[in-house]
Amino acid sequence: MSAAWRSFGGELARWRDAGRRVEFWWRDDDAMQPDPALSRLLALAKKTAVPLALAVIPSHAAGEVLDSVGPGVSILQHGTDHRNRAAAGEKKTEFPEAEAPEAAVARLVSARQTLAGRALRNFHPVLAPPWNRLPAALAPHLAAAGFRGLSRYGARSAALAAHGLVQVNTHVDLIAWRAGRGFAGEAATLRAAVQHLSAKREGRAESSEPTGWLTHHAVHDEAAWEFLERLFDTTLQMRDVSWRSAGELFHVP
Repeated sequence: MSAAWRSFGGELARWRDAGRRVEFWWRDDDAMQPDPALSRLLALAKKTAVPLALAVIPSHAAGEVLDSVGPGVSILQHGTDHRNRAAAGEKKTEFPEAEAPEAAVARLVSARQTLAGRALRNFHPVLAPPWNRLPAALAPHLAAAGFRGLSRYGARSAALAAHGLVQVNTHVDLIAWRAGRGFAGEAATLRAAVQHLSAKREGRAESSEPTGWLTHHAVHDEAAWEFLERLFDTTLQMRDVSWRSAGELFHVP
């Protein structure tokens, strides 16, 4: 066993020794078209029975994708079209600071209605914005527009992003986006998980937020797939570790 896996196991043991339960959840972004990578993702979710939150791009979503998901897969809304609208000097975002909230909400509602009508019972009105970015001014408008949840990246500061809007983020990204777009490696990936878990345990992060694992099936290399299999095999054997579904976390009936 590598030092990274020993460190991860040690952190889980500290939670167990404290009489506390570790909660994880799994979000995968950028679902669009049926392909071998998506098929492998869905097969893995089915084989392990780990709840999967699949963030689908509404404008690019093929009907076959929505038809192929099983009952253990939740459909979240990944923006509207995943188009970068950032102004000069602004980081990549579908929702630039200069865009009026009303215009952004109108796009989101139209896309949500399309996605909800096709995904039926698997869809949850939860927004996972592309690049995990959303202007602070936009969040307060989402609940009134019919959204019940928001999911970005990094430890949340509060359970609600705005009135009526549950916030549950991801904290561990498997992909090294600035270093070849392959698997980030066991050491970096497990270190990110330990950092969030220890911060929660020590009161440095909001303790009730489940630790979220973020994947991007379309760019997974074999090392990423093998890591996921080992992560699930390891944690599913532990009585004090549970994997939560999007429906549970965002309180969507």
